[in-house]
Amino acid sequence: MSRSTGFPHHARLFEHLVDDAAVFPPGLAPMDVAVRDHVDFQDGPYAAQLGPLLVPATAAAEVAALAARDPRAARSPLRVGLVVRPGGSLEPLTDAVHLLRDEPAVHVGSVEVGWSPDWRQVLELGLPVVVEVGRGAAQAQGLDEIAEAGTRGAGVRAKFRTGQTPTWPWPDEAALAEFLHATVVRGLAFKLTGGLHHVVRGDDGGEPMHGLLNVLVATHDALEGAGTAHVARTLEVTDVEHLVGRLTALDTEDIERLRASFTGFGCCGVLDPLTELEALGLLPERTTA
Repeated sequence: MSRSTGFPHHARLFEHLVDDAAVFPPGLAPMDVAVRDHVDFQDGPYAAQLGPLLVPATAAAEVAALAARDPRAARSPLRVGLVVRPGGSLEPLTDAVHLLRDEPAVHVGSVEVGWSPDWRQVLELGLPVVVEVGRGAAQAQGLDEIAEAGTRGAGVRAKFRTGQTPTWPWPDEAALAEFLHATVVRGLAFKLTGGLHHVVRGDDGGEPMHGLLNVLVATHDALEGAGTAHVARTLEVTDVEHLVGRLTALDTEDIERLRASFTGFGCCGVLDPLTELEALGLLPERTTA
């Protein structure tokens, strides 16, 4: 029998929040290892908090073959999100979706692309779409286009990179606050990717990293009408007890509204944030015999 943290309605706060980006940098797990581990996770104690396995669209055939060989995927299909990174061709995405539609061991839940002038063509695939946007004027243009697609009934979310790469400087609190505020005022759902390995703002190996709890609280604040300066200050908080207190004070309506906005984030090491959340008592305790 399992016991909750004492805040049972907060289970929804972390439900399917962490997408498994193990095959992407800096994790770069081999595909066979990533598929095996993800199927393990789907059967494991963090299944309720786990999102899909994110895979390059170009790897669709390999993913299909690996899933088909795992008897557990026959009982519960491998949930994946197909990704074309910014600047990549969209053609492999169309091919991948068509291939995997006939694969019973794999379920494609979404497609993810970088913003480009022709990104809207992926709407024809009939799947939820995630569009990664940049900063400044390019970000505003991308978000406006996503909002416009939403008015036509398309299921589109925005995506923003919170971790640094060789070509993407780390977005500081002001940059992330600007994105959060911009999505909220447009009524957009969003996900994040990269850099959210820990629950509180800090440094990891000398590199700055945003905190998951900071982002959750900051998103709530933005939804309540806070401006970008206030949201940025929330992203700077390093007091974990303060952040936990803010989150555990949320009621069911607050949480539903928050998660309708912040739908998830990609992480190459899904156990990093999940084990920290568990250590803080924010996840339901594991079931024991």
